[in-house]
Amino acid sequence: MSALVEVSGIHKVYQRGAERLDVLRGLDLHVPEGEFLALMGPSGSGKTTLLNMIGGLDKPTSGRVVVGGRDLTRASARELAQWRARNVGFVFQFYNLLPVLTAARNVEVPLLLTRLSRAERAKHVAAALELVGLSDRADHYPSQLSGGQEQRVGIARAIVTDPALLLCDEPTGDLDRETAGEILDLLGELNRRYKKTVILVTHDPLAAERARRVLHVDKGVLIEAKAA
Repeated sequence: MSALVEVSGIHKVYQRGAERLDVLRGLDLHVPEGEFLALMGPSGSGKTTLLNMIGGLDKPTSGRVVVGGRDLTRASARELAQWRARNVGFVFQFYNLLPVLTAARNVEVPLLLTRLSRAERAKHVAAALELVGLSDRADHYPSQLSGGQEQRVGIARAIVTDPALLLCDEPTGDLDRETAGEILDLLGELNRRYKKTVILVTHDPLAAERARRVLHVDKGVLIEAKAA
């Protein structure tokens, strides 16, 4: 299986006055197409920083990040924004929905960066909401939805452009166990049925069990790997 993500020797250093913070320390990672990978580790271990590198939200101090054949470390900020819009879907812990927009309008936001017509955007939005089981909530505002429904809207927004890669940062961290299970079921279905590559950052061992592979990150390095 070919690699979708190739991370090679990345370091990330932040300088705060005289203090040097080494967040990532020569980390290597290979993620094949179609994998469901969980990244675990304590707070401050570097796992979210790694996720942001893979998603083109941040750049390493040194090393390379190649996703789908594109070297993100050599791309400009504008090029990265255009690349993210086409290739990556992000799912966050706190949903990041716009409260003044309906569920459908929130899902549509990534499509506003494309050249699709309004009618074409509407078709994509309807298909994404149907896939996450929220066709009947299209006209509801975030305040009218449960936490689980808000996260489903977040997932619909992440997949509406049909990206190859889904990056999920603690997507169940604000949900009860039952609702979290439903969200993880949905991510699993997107991985199996729709061949999305999923990288999940989580503190929750039960969430990590849904992945096919689990990597543990601590102090900026991979310290353990196992098949799930």
